[in-house]
Amino acid sequence: MKRAAAKMIEAYFMQLTVGCGQPECNNEMCASSSQFCLRDKDKNTLAVHALNLLKTKAPLCEGQKCKMAKTLEDDDHTNAVIARTSPVASSSKFPDVPFNQTLFPSNMPIGTPAKEQSPTAEVKFLTEEILEEIISSCEAKNDWSNLIKIIGSVFSNPDSLSMSFRKKPGLGLSKEELRSMGNDDDKDVDEKEDEESGETIQSSNQEIRYRNYLLTEEISVDVPSLKRAYTALSEIQGHPFQNALINALQALSRTVNIELKYEKPLEQNPNYVNIFIIVMEIPFLQSPEYIENAFPEFCKAFTNLPMEGRVKLAKVWSKFGVDHVSELVQSLQQLITVKLIDNETRWSHGYFINDEEHITGPTRVMKILYYASLYGGKREQPEVMDTESESVEMVQEMIGAAAMGFESKESRQQKEDPLGKELGVSHLDCKEPLVPYEDFVNETLNEYIHIETDYKYNIENNSKFSFVDHHFILTTASKHTSMYLDNRVRMFEQRISMAAMLQSLIHRIPPMPFLRIRVRRDHIIDDSLVALEMVATENPQDLKKQLFVEFDGEQGLDEGGVSKEFFQLIVDEIFNPDFGMFTYNESTKLVWFNPTSFENDGQFTLIGIVLGLAIYNSTIVDVHFPSVVYRKLMGKKGVLDDLPGYDPVLSQSLQQMLQYTEPDFEDVFLHTFCISYMDVFGNTLTHELKENGSQIPVTQQNKQDFVRLYADFLLNKSINKQFRAFKKGFDMVINESPLKTLFRPSEIELLICGSKNLDFIELEKATEYDGGFDINSRTIRNFWNVVHSFTEEQKRKLLQFTTGTDRVPVGGLAKLKLIIARNGPDSDRLPTAHTCFNVLLLPDYETKEKLEERLLKAINYSKGFGML
Repeated sequence: MKRAAAKMIEAYFMQLTVGCGQPECNNEMCASSSQFCLRDKDKNTLAVHALNLLKTKAPLCEGQKCKMAKTLEDDDHTNAVIARTSPVASSSKFPDVPFNQTLFPSNMPIGTPAKEQSPTAEVKFLTEEILEEIISSCEAKNDWSNLIKIIGSVFSNPDSLSMSFRKKPGLGLSKEELRSMGNDDDKDVDEKEDEESGETIQSSNQEIRYRNYLLTEEISVDVPSLKRAYTALSEIQGHPFQNALINALQALSRTVNIELKYEKPLEQNPNYVNIFIIVMEIPFLQSPEYIENAFPEFCKAFTNLPMEGRVKLAKVWSKFGVDHVSELVQSLQQLITVKLIDNETRWSHGYFINDEEHITGPTRVMKILYYASLYGGKREQPEVMDTESESVEMVQEMIGAAAMGFESKESRQQKEDPLGKELGVSHLDCKEPLVPYEDFVNETLNEYIHIETDYKYNIENNSKFSFVDHHFILTTASKHTSMYLDNRVRMFEQRISMAAMLQSLIHRIPPMPFLRIRVRRDHIIDDSLVALEMVATENPQDLKKQLFVEFDGEQGLDEGGVSKEFFQLIVDEIFNPDFGMFTYNESTKLVWFNPTSFENDGQFTLIGIVLGLAIYNSTIVDVHFPSVVYRKLMGKKGVLDDLPGYDPVLSQSLQQMLQYTEPDFEDVFLHTFCISYMDVFGNTLTHELKENGSQIPVTQQNKQDFVRLYADFLLNKSINKQFRAFKKGFDMVINESPLKTLFRPSEIELLICGSKNLDFIELEKATEYDGGFDINSRTIRNFWNVVHSFTEEQKRKLLQFTTGTDRVPVGGLAKLKLIIARNGPDSDRLPTAHTCFNVLLLPDYETKEKLEERLLKAINYSKGFGML
């Protein structure tokens, strides 16, 4: 009776977890039924329901009745196949063991997989061959219940799944690799027999084996075989196993999450990472049925995966190839987007995306794929790194030896991502990842995310999820907003710092909350550089205060607009070739450091400070550097790949040299390892790339060396003195900023120079109106008709007039938030603007012609600030 009752309970439990396999089933207590209401319950809860169904003698589906009868007749085992095999479960009775423990024992011996069994026998793991045999058997009988049962049992059990789809011995794995993966086939390598006692003594350390395996890029999963197995499943008409697989994945997710949180399963079984690989390869994950719960629930399990496991997965996935990794990324992007749209109403009612685990879970998984993409992409060699750290050291010395009272508290240096650190990769190292950086950005998420809350989570509570720590999914505009908040916090800290108080006491002057600079328009370079030099020498920490600019003789109060014009004017002067510090390339329209400049290092340092202040104060400036400059600011050296941006004509010539393979190479090119170039005065200078380079001809054999040295001289050595001074000044301002951790060099260029897209349609859509104007006002309609007819130069002048700069902010003109306010009735007054607040004051002109004439005069002849 006990055995029969146990089998009845098992039958009810199977019916609740995997179903009977009949799509048309109408039993409300069967997982195959569309009316089933217990899908979200865990296994222990379903076990209690199974007991209740037995007590009430609830009806069993026909499929379950047949299986129970056959089992009672032919099989004397009493434990169901849906859970782990254990010594408890192998008994014909349940001596002093609770029911749920017989179904879900806490451990299972890990050993060599058993021999292949028949489809009707108990299956503890799956292989491609076993699965094909089961499918064939079920297809022949037109009864999929056995497949449903096995899918449910294996995919709900971490131990069973980690043993599944293993590589067979000899598939490219050495004996040592097999041993490190936990197989016991070669125990003789690590074990020796004690002659006296006959006991086996383990000579290898389990922890060392665990670490060694996780550090390798090998896995014991036969991925091609796994994909073929999934293909065989997908070809089954109607997918009768779908509910069983969905329920199994949900149960698996809960079990894995608990085990990773409270146990250390990877130390006991390094093949535990196989679970994540096997599940992520399921081709049905993008289906709505899986996206609803199973897929996001499994992604949550990654939360507690230890760093060793994440590193292992990143290394493994990096070997899967471009298309494969891209498919995984797209499936996660789809999941995140669907969850965002499904919960759209929640985001507008005070619920933050950071607290939604069905979104943060997939983002954590995508982070592993992001670093897998970097790890497997085209990375720079270590020797490309600019190891000359004198710039940073000089900054630290200057700061440390500056004013008395400099705070001793630890600097808020940005921390390197732990996963990237373990893998030894960064977005600064990888020019060509497996998957383009843009594919990791989720535009929909950036529309809903609340950056202020995310930043707060990032700095206040390490237990809270922050998208800043997963910056690959954010747009440049979102990252810029986060950095803006970080800079503002630092500005406030500098206002109330102890150092500022001590400086005030020493000099007996009130504390200055701003970095105040007073300049004359006709001496803007001299006044600015003198003021900044004094600050950098006396108290460089003041550079991290908010900038406040005053023009001598003008009444404008700097709320941002005056600073914008200050940067624009000083940049125009400094980068003018007549100033002698930079050269101008007519073909590329770009500026470069003058290698023969007569200016001292201090001048270049102060220019670096100006550029750093522009970023720190969120001001876009009109600077035209080649992209290699921004890579060098991030600590890289210029390489041959950067040469096209510096001089495309020279780069093309050198590429032709590299591609030329004819034997008359020396007669055609007639080059030696001595190059010539011209200074700003037109004088020809020479430089030997090697010792006695003028005597060394360039040949087919050494042309690669010649091109490399040529590029290195132009991009690094010839301007080493000037650039190091420039970078020193730049680092003095942004050394604690999240700039390097959040942005790639191409994005830094966008932060400094702004977007090149003058989309005034987007500006019109984003503009707000005040003072009696609205979108349908006659003057407003006339205004946009006139503006859209402007040339690009006139549009830039309008931007300069209304915002203080003609540059487009990060994210485009839609981020500008222009306000047009009515400034009285029709009159002959010119339009005016509050550049600090992007407000255009426009009289209500009677005609379009008058509006155009007044507006053009205002933007063409505007200069200076006054009080309105």
